[in-house]
Amino acid sequence: MELNGKVAVVTGGTRGVGAGIARAFAAAGAEVVVCARRPPEVLLKGAEFARLDLRDPDAVGAFFGALPRLDVLVNNAGGTPYRRLADVDAARHARVVELNLVAPLTASLAAYEHLKRAGGAVVMVGSVSGGRPSPGSAAYGAAKAGLESLARSMAVEWAPEIRVNTLVLGMVRTELSHLHYGGAEGVAAVSRTVPLGRLAEPSDVGAAAVFLASDAAAYISGASLLVHGGGEPPAFLGAATANRGTRHEMPREKRREKRQEEEWARQEEEQEEEWG
Repeated sequence: MELNGKVAVVTGGTRGVGAGIARAFAAAGAEVVVCARRPPEVLLKGAEFARLDLRDPDAVGAFFGALPRLDVLVNNAGGTPYRRLADVDAARHARVVELNLVAPLTASLAAYEHLKRAGGAVVMVGSVSGGRPSPGSAAYGAAKAGLESLARSMAVEWAPEIRVNTLVLGMVRTELSHLHYGGAEGVAAVSRTVPLGRLAEPSDVGAAAVFLASDAAAYISGASLLVHGGGEPPAFLGAATANRGTRHEMPREKRREKRQEEEWARQEEEQEEEWG
């Protein structure tokens, strides 16, 4: 999946997930421009930095207007602090929606003519928070749900010249993981809830973004690609007392497999007795 000669803009590409995406695009041969309000502590190899506040439509328009060409736009910038709904007023929540939904729309519109000429691609960076309850980040979840919907509509309106897809991310290990999950012990505990047994790395997200931007995904548009390690098991499974030892979070040791087989055999016997 080579992107030689392609020009890609990654918003919020100076750290965390964005930096992982920028590194992946550079490794694939693309010319990468990362934009954010603050410069990175260390400039990413193979990437150019541009200072930009995505919530300033005039600045966004000027930035994209000055680009000589553009093949890929990755709308990655976003995020939210932990904030319960009733703890702040609506204006504070609206800023979260502005950053996570309105800003990607603003950037996409500003990039439209470039992308249309290039037959380019837009990659939205969404979240599983957009598809399930998100206590403490409700405005963020609502914005990410809206972003995924926006991408699907954009894919229809802008076809066939521009492809638009969404990466729906689960939990990712970054330099800010401790703010969400606690220290090393908390990260380890959270990792055990993921079917694949670990959090995603920014490089995992970067690889998925490169795929969606590449010719390997030439017939993929309006899609949502889940990058969540298998998802989040329903909470009731951790509380239920039935079928213990059969769920993914239990260690996969031989003795547990044996207990599982014994439990299935017991259930089959009970069913046979019940139905005579």
